Amino acid sequence: MCKSPNDRPQTRLTGAFDSLDSLADRIGELLECPVTIEDSNHQIISYSEHHGDIDDVRRATIMSRRVPDKVISSLWKNGYMTKLFDNDEPVAIPEIKSVGLGNRVAVSIRRNNEILGFIWVHADGQQMSEDKIHLLKEAVRLVKNLLLKDRSRVRTVTASYKGFFWQLLTGDLDDMKEMKDQARRLGIQLEGRLAMVIMEFPGEVTETIEKHANYLAETLGEIQVVCRMFDHNHLLLLVRLPAEEDTGQYLKGYIGQFIQLISTRLHIDTVHGTGGNICQSVRQIPKSYSEALHVLELKRKFPDELADTCLYQELGIYQFIEDLHDMQLSTQYRNEKLERLRKYDQKNQTALLQTLKKYLEFDSNVYRAAKSLHVHPNTLNYRLKRIAEIGAIDLKSPDQKLTAYLDLKIEGMQEGL
Repeated sequence: MCKSPNDRPQTRLTGAFDSLDSLADRIGELLECPVTIEDSNHQIISYSEHHGDIDDVRRATIMSRRVPDKVISSLWKNGYMTKLFDNDEPVAIPEIKSVGLGNRVAVSIRRNNEILGFIWVHADGQQMSEDKIHLLKEAVRLVKNLLLKDRSRVRTVTASYKGFFWQLLTGDLDDMKEMKDQARRLGIQLEGRLAMVIMEFPGEVTETIEKHANYLAETLGEIQVVCRMFDHNHLLLLVRLPAEEDTGQYLKGYIGQFIQLISTRLHIDTVHGTGGNICQSVRQIPKSYSEALHVLELKRKFPDELADTCLYQELGIYQFIEDLHDMQLSTQYRNEKLERLRKYDQKNQTALLQTLKKYLEFDSNVYRAAKSLHVHPNTLNYRLKRIAEIGAIDLKSPDQKLTAYLDLKIEGMQEGL
């Protein structure tokens, strides 16, 4: 016999709960199962009492206040985390012996496309009834309300939040007192070693991409996200790095891991990530943002050369290549040595200029350059001799080789090669 609506267990969750601890205990009591409430980073927020045996994962999670990484990885590999991201319905998770995880029923807590956290029910092999599933859904609503009240744990991405972030990025907010007051009201901490990161997605950002991107941004490594928002196909992140000397490696690792995971999970190609320099003060945030954008632009112009580059500090001479290009345009500069090679190629249907370019790109390594050009090293040596004669280029001079290398790069950028 079906119970009447007034007898359904979910009605017993109505009323005010002043803390997530008391709510977790009440949910666990009504479901007759241990319950854990986690944030989006899989840190424990609260958990209910439990009686009798519990599995290794619950024990380890309570002890460390965080779900073990091997368990999170296993849940992703088996597709359960994807299910939690893709819908609001509770997901049944069978035992995974390899990581010590018993039966679970889990449900995500979200606000729009932002994952706020998860409720995990230690089902211990029992089937959850329709009434208990309904109660779990009601619990999601109550947990979400309490989470959103805790501004130190969850940021609410409102128009004022986005407006403040844009003011930081553009440098429009010049009054430091006002900046700090606004940051405090929004629960944003601007202390520490900050830097801008941009993740660029190909095409339109779907709800699925947005949910996964927000989750990954918050959960990877030792880097903390201070502010984040989407701007068209760009995920803009202001991050705080650990107090280490080699922060560039942390940032590069964070970007690389983000790209690898989201590309694998969502089968997205050509996700690019870039980072600006570390800010010495909040006033340098616009500069770090501009640097990250600049790296993206240069990666489009030099896709092969900068394929493995993601940080502004890694650009080397490419930091200045556009400035050099502008200077050459303003002075109508032409490299006469390269011009002689170009005219010879046009007249004789040869490829000496391309040969020189490859030779310089491979740092004067004859064998690697010959392999790239699909010619014998002896053939390449003959061409190099002709290049030196026709172009009057001393290929033993570092200065002449560097000049030719930069001028060829600038020409390539100008011609869209």
